[in-house]
Amino acid sequence: MSWFSRITSGLKKTAANLGQGVKAAVGLSKKLDAQTREALEEALISADVGLPVAQALISDLQKKGIPEPLTEDSVKAALADLIESRLQPLAQPLLPITNNESPITILIAGVNGSGKTTTIGKLAAQWARQGHHVIVAAADTFRAAAVEQLKVWTDRAADASKKKGSVTIIPPAKEGADPAGVAFAALEQAQKDKADIVLIDTAGRLPNRSDLLAELTKITRVVKKLDASAPHATILVLDSTLGQSTLPQVRQFHEASPVTGLIITKLDGSAKAGFLLALAAEPNPLPVHAIGFGESLDDLGPFNAKAYARALVGLPAEE
Repeated sequence: MSWFSRITSGLKKTAANLGQGVKAAVGLSKKLDAQTREALEEALISADVGLPVAQALISDLQKKGIPEPLTEDSVKAALADLIESRLQPLAQPLLPITNNESPITILIAGVNGSGKTTTIGKLAAQWARQGHHVIVAAADTFRAAAVEQLKVWTDRAADASKKKGSVTIIPPAKEGADPAGVAFAALEQAQKDKADIVLIDTAGRLPNRSDLLAELTKITRVVKKLDASAPHATILVLDSTLGQSTLPQVRQFHEASPVTGLIITKLDGSAKAGFLLALAAEPNPLPVHAIGFGESLDDLGPFNAKAYARALVGLPAEE
């Protein structure tokens, strides 16, 4: 299955709700009258795009104009175009991994259950398959099982590399070790081994745990002792099943340690995939580097605004 088709499949839950709403709206009238517009607005809200964005989309739909009598496909196609234009600025790839003199250091953050550990495993596997040497810092020392869970995923990533590259985990020296110290040791080892990438896992933290959020700031400060430009990216992993309730997370994490981009996970289990439109409507929205579905190492790929927009409204992918 191609990545575009995987996006279509992964957004089925949201598309089913939104598609049903579009069908009901068009069934009310074959014109874009007040009754139809209200029904379409409700359909968009059901996908968790938020009221302001839903109202703006309906306003744009009026301006765009759709030939009457309306059909489901004509309304979906028009909505997909409008959604794509709003999401396109978010679609930015991760840093290019090249043969740098110093490793690319990426800090991975997120709340418990967001899919942070699985995302690290998927990223490590994909880069190792490309022939890169990846070092993973197990800097989540807050939970006893965190290192073991991360080791399971890094082992899977190493096995999947087909010996083109490598994946090495740097665990804490002891239980409850200083997370910043683990990150420092990992980057130090990466520089010694001339590794390409360092992925720093961090404790899954709730925004109300200021002590854990402060660790992000400390990790950033400590790795700069070895590389003044590190970390080169700070990625926040968001669980899409939480929809718009992730927006405060983005703001609070960004205050603790400036976030450079987002990875969205669990889209196959979400009926709220429209929340990316609410993210896009935020002041200075952060880029979405990748989106994820499921537990396979291949279930993570680039965010494509056009494919996402078409999948969201229930239209097939255009490859």
